[in-house]
Amino acid sequence: QVQLVESGGGLVQAGGSLRLSCAASERTSKTYAMGWFRQGSGKEREFVAAISRLGGTGYVADSVRDRFNIFRVNTANTIFLQMSKLKPEDTARYYCAASNSASYEITADQYDFWGLGTQVTVSS
Repeated sequence: QVQLVESGGGLVQAGGSLRLSCAASERTSKTYAMGWFRQGSGKEREFVAAISRLGGTGYVADSVRDRFNIFRVNTANTIFLQMSKLKPEDTARYYCAASNSASYEITADQYDFWGLGTQVTVSS
């Protein structure tokens, strides 16, 4: 069982930036494809970004592609979501997830492990 711990959320003004981090709680030789999802109040969970197991490929949702970027540290199970030009509609709880897949995955059902999330609130 892999436990994922997110950090970096908080309150930021519109136009600001945040960097979210996610790390596996235990060292393991196995690497996972990982991703970020978010869920706003009263909304369904939506895909934000994902990166392959080795970090060679990634994908960012169209809605945030010009403002968000995902990257990972070498092959470690640690990923980051760099968010810039934040908007109030980005307010949500952001969840990190890990998949046994080698490639990046964009649907929640392809992920095997989930973190508890970190709250991002963007004020106008």
